[in-house]
Amino acid sequence: MIRIILIGYMGAGKTTVGKELAKALGLTFYDLDWYITTRMRKTVKEIFDERGEEGFRTIEHNMLHEVAEFENVIISCGGGTPCFFDNMEYMNQQAETIYLKATPEVLHKHLKMGKGVRPLLLNKTPEEVAEFIDNQLQEREKYYSQARHIIDVNLMDNFDKIAITVNQIRHELGV
Repeated sequence: MIRIILIGYMGAGKTTVGKELAKALGLTFYDLDWYITTRMRKTVKEIFDERGEEGFRTIEHNMLHEVAEFENVIISCGGGTPCFFDNMEYMNQQAETIYLKATPEVLHKHLKMGKGVRPLLLNKTPEEVAEFIDNQLQEREKYYSQARHIIDVNLMDNFDKIAITVNQIRHELGV
């Protein structure tokens, strides 16, 4: 039975790497935010708008406990998932956890290119986004660094480099 959970800040490439890793290993891939939106029949933004961050984090915690019971899966978590409740401790008990680590500058670049709606970044100027990422990453590092494995993804900017990252993870885990 294989269970791998990818963590890291938004824009680090958790979903991209997770899908490719699942394909390479023949496993099922779950993006926790997608799982939440499917189960709740609402977008993350709608849940944030209706219930606030605290309400969203409670739902996220409950859904994490559900999906982390599945076998032979790769799970990609939202950037804040490890930082609330006992989520990081729970993930380390349930799976091989991998922190996809990138600098604030790389994350800012990735988020500028991204198409998804990020509720925590709405209505911020580029400068405010950069400052927000830097501050939040500093706060969250203590949780992220508890992962069993840390993979540097600063140079993961094309498909070949994504494949290298997937191979690095496979080597690290021996799978």
